[in-house]
Amino acid sequence: MRASVLLLAGIGAIGSLADRAVQRSSTLTIGRLHYDGGGDWYANPSSIPNLLQEIRWRTSLPVGDREQVVTLSSPGLWDLPFLYMTGHGNVNLSDEDVLILRRYLENGGFLHADDNYGMDESFRREIARVFPDRPLVEVPLDHHIYRLVYALPQGIPKIHEHDGKPAQGFGIFIGDRLAVFYSYQTDLGDGWEDADVHDDPAEVRELAFQMGVNLFAYSVLAGR
Repeated sequence: MRASVLLLAGIGAIGSLADRAVQRSSTLTIGRLHYDGGGDWYANPSSIPNLLQEIRWRTSLPVGDREQVVTLSSPGLWDLPFLYMTGHGNVNLSDEDVLILRRYLENGGFLHADDNYGMDESFRREIARVFPDRPLVEVPLDHHIYRLVYALPQGIPKIHEHDGKPAQGFGIFIGDRLAVFYSYQTDLGDGWEDADVHDDPAEVRELAFQMGVNLFAYSVLAGR
């Protein structure tokens, strides 16, 4: 389905998303990318289970309660509509990884890269290897990713301070479909963690979950 069709999407579209998932005879989940390079790909261990729970409560999408850890060579990668990566350190993709990730994204997959403060330089370097012909650009505030289920007119919410810079959402588009979303200077994953991990205010965690629900819903509707 082309992303332009999303003009009419919103909470009412979730029923059709669920129907599509049922037709595929599979429970939806989020894949956590286990990458090489030394970065802590496993950071924020409670974040994805909590986000999946919120998606289950807030939508009719048939999501599981556990993430699926995958490498880019895992056969299970191709069943995932949503691939998530995070960390504080270095990311290194092999030449084969680069080819596989590009093919996954060109075939309807969606990658959310969430800089956990320290991943920025290596992520930008590696994603440029995946798409040397497609720049990482700021996602406009009127994009569907910010209003598909929840209206976020200010764009991606600011969860943690990091360098004190404003939160930004960058992306790579394939045609009019957003295939890669990069959350920078915010750390959505911290906002998804158990409340007592970072002691973030309830309203901040709520905005983080709203953004996460939008991201996941978009990945299912616009992609695989």
